[in-house]
This record gives sequence, C-alpha cells and structure tokens, in this order.
Amino acid sequence: MSHFKLPIAAILMAICSLSFVNLAAAQGGQCSTPRQYYSEWKKHPQQDYHYRNYYYKPSDTYSGYKHHYVIYTPSKPKDLYYYNPYTKKYWGRCPVAHGGKPLYSQLPPEHRHEQLDQIPEASFPDFGGLPPIPDSTDGLLIDLPPDDLPIL
Repeated sequence: MSHFKLPIAAILMAICSLSFVNLAAAQGGQCSTPRQYYSEWKKHPQQDYHYRNYYYKPSDTYSGYKHHYVIYTPSKPKDLYYYNPYTKKYWGRCPVAHGGKPLYSQLPPEHRHEQLDQIPEASFPDFGGLPPIPDSTDGLLIDLPPDDLPIL
C-alpha cells in the first residue's frame, strides 16, 4: 500500500503547480497580492464594540502590510469609524449604509483623538469622496469595507 503514496503525492503536487502557473498567467505572468483588504469582524473582549482590520500597502512595492482598524459600535450604529493604531487616533468614518457609493468623512488633524467620545459630532465634515490609502503617494483611494455588519 505504501507504493501508492509517492504517485499520489506527485500527482497532487503537479495539480497544485499547474493551478499556480494558470493563476500567474491569468494575472499577466505575475503573482500579485492585493493592495488593500479587510479582515472579518471580531468582538472586543472587554468593550462593547466590534472591529475589523483594514490592511494596506502604501505602495505597490511595499513589502508586507500596514493596518488600521474599522470600528462598529452599537452606540453609533449608522457609521463605521477608522482608527489609526500608529497615531492612536480616529481619523474618519464612512456610513454603514453607503449603498456602494464612495462616501467618507475625514477628520481634520486637529479633531482627531484617541477616544471616539472625545470627538464631537460637529467635528466630522459632510460625507465626500474617499481618501487616498494611508501613507500612499500615488493617489489610489481606499476601498470601502465589505457591506456586512458584525453579528451582535
């Protein structure tokens, strides 16, 4: 029976290799990673909010990813809030019900704070277009988060 292990393993490796080659060919001969993406929702263990990671590359050549957090809190259920863990400040929001429209409200630097309850509602500008990916210089805009909400 052990004489079947090698051929099966070889067949599986060949199938995986062909799939990888086909994927690379479909991407113009290059294997690439997404420039930005969002994780699944997670519940904060001690606080009453959910969060998901927003992963991004400041440039196409950036190795690895940086991240921010997108916060959903039942006390403010109409919006998703973006938090920068490097500056430890909230920097903007988008509506939960954006309907696929590129809507974002970016806080001016003087109104960014560590705690969401430190930011008066009037500090948020009207919703406008999407901002660029954080730390980027090429002008590529952030993607809106997926339209799912956490299960409360």
